[in-house]
Amino acid sequence: MRLGRSILLAAARSGRLNDLALHSAFVKRATRAFMPGEHGDDALEAGGAIAASGRGLIFTQLGEAIISAEAAVAVRDHYIRLFDQIRMMELPAQISVKPTQLGLDLSPDECERHLLALAAKAEQTGSALWLDMEDSRYVDRTLELYVALKRNYPSTGIALQAYLHRTPEDLSRLMPLEPVIRLVKGAYDEPSGLAFEKKSDTDRAYYALASQMLDGARTGICSPVFGTHDLALIARIVEQARASGVEKDNYQIHMLYGIRDSAQRRLVAEGHIVKTLVSYGAAWYRWYMRRLAERPANVLFVVKSLFG
Repeated sequence: MRLGRSILLAAARSGRLNDLALHSAFVKRATRAFMPGEHGDDALEAGGAIAASGRGLIFTQLGEAIISAEAAVAVRDHYIRLFDQIRMMELPAQISVKPTQLGLDLSPDECERHLLALAAKAEQTGSALWLDMEDSRYVDRTLELYVALKRNYPSTGIALQAYLHRTPEDLSRLMPLEPVIRLVKGAYDEPSGLAFEKKSDTDRAYYALASQMLDGARTGICSPVFGTHDLALIARIVEQARASGVEKDNYQIHMLYGIRDSAQRRLVAEGHIVKTLVSYGAAWYRWYMRRLAERPANVLFVVKSLFG
């Protein structure tokens, strides 16, 4: 399992494979298992059907590490338009962005201004903004941005990654802000000194962090979101919430488009708040390989979707 993950993450870093994949009709067809298309309209159309099943939505345009100020402005403007489309279509949707999409590597101050504009637009349109967490080089800067946003836009959320050794400390530091946190396992290729190598260790860390977040929910200082497709782990967290007296409307479960759709529907039927993350965009290769690496068994799922 670990070898398969390592191979997939190495493939994600390959510029040559990225170029080949983006021009391969076969590989593009494979991505349809996890994303409805490359355009915002594709995501909105898919979102309508998902919303009809009782789920909420998180939209994100793929891409990271923007290398020009003009490109960062274009991303900001794209998301501002998307907030308007979400409101016009009356979709129960929010938007999640990567800070490097908005020029974090170029100018932290300008990135913060772009994010503040998006958070303001989210509030104006009755939605909310999420900050994705990227690899470990960006954690401190992303946390700083979140603190700045949360000060004026309290509905803003942030993702934390359970496989990083530092995350328990980061969670504790955020608690005084009454944070909105999506806990994920983590999908980047990190050195062993920074992240757990074994899935079992990550699972234990995830559950411990989830329990701390539920304690925060019980006392009203944390809004927890559990972003995982691990159904056994979800069942444990749901039981812990029940035992702790945390009602189902005080936490959420987020999953990706196209993965465990029947489980998503079942959780909705059981009274849980479930949101589906719908990704789109032309810069899908690295994201796609990381999705496969999160759970190498997804490779078999993709093969079945292509030939089944």
